[in-house]
Amino acid sequence: MTFADWLQESKHKIDDYGLAGGAQSAVLDFWGGFARRACHHLGLDRDGIGIYERDWDVLVILDTCRTDVLTEVADDYDFLPDRIPTFTSLGSTSWEWMADNFNTEYREEIARTAYVTGNAHTKRLGDEFEADPEWFGLLDEVWEYAWDEEFDGIPPRPVTDRAIDAMRAHDHERLVVHYMQPHAPYRSLDIDWRVGNQQDADAGKVWDLLQIGELSREEVWSAYRDNLQWVLDDVGLLLDNMDAEKVVLTADHGEAFGEWGLYGHYRHVPISVLKRVPWVTTTATDSGTYEPETETADANLTGDDVEQRLQALGYR
Repeated sequence: MTFADWLQESKHKIDDYGLAGGAQSAVLDFWGGFARRACHHLGLDRDGIGIYERDWDVLVILDTCRTDVLTEVADDYDFLPDRIPTFTSLGSTSWEWMADNFNTEYREEIARTAYVTGNAHTKRLGDEFEADPEWFGLLDEVWEYAWDEEFDGIPPRPVTDRAIDAMRAHDHERLVVHYMQPHAPYRSLDIDWRVGNQQDADAGKVWDLLQIGELSREEVWSAYRDNLQWVLDDVGLLLDNMDAEKVVLTADHGEAFGEWGLYGHYRHVPISVLKRVPWVTTTATDSGTYEPETETADANLTGDDVEQRLQALGYR
């Protein structure tokens, strides 16, 4: 976001939330942008471990999943331990995580990987990827054809269906399954997700309302946890319908709920709630009890469509 973009968005916020609330949210956004630039300039964001430096057969990405929220629900899922192991991610946003893990350094490993993803940041991977989009053994961009217009996002089930199909029908050394939950929008939070006069939803609005006190931390945290339970129910289905010796549940990055004055996630910001993510190892056995829905429709998305879907996930 440029300074001009920030000024324009600040005006929208003041129009929506009033002078005091809009200015407060705008100042916190400015601080987040400053922290991002400062940390990147000072090289503070260069720690972390690449996914191809670790051992796994199937990597399940729970987008924005913090270790503490996963600990809160662990008792409800047999595949989660009481104590959640962690590791340091390469990124504090999805785009940064993808760019640092899926690059020429790991070209051979990527070619042996199937990537099933609900995250639209695959369209921002860079010049090398655009020149040769067949980097992956299989790239299934579920967000292109299974977008839920009513929810304004990608629910877990289409990702689960395509991942099960990829594992059963294709012969790849590794599989990455990238769910969008627990990332906003939150299914249990009944708010108008628009900011300013825009017509499309923007998942970033939840952070505005938390910043100005229109929503409490407890309300937003409860909705965040509910999104996590939504996706974990599907992870259970996934684990019962594929064969894999080593499945790892992790996240591309975490989420800030006011720590260090930050809300949501900013790239290049190395605070622990963004960079320290779960690393839970389990196994999967295909019971054959579920038949995935794999029929898809042609997407025919324009560049504007892609940007609107990224905006709906809070990437303005």
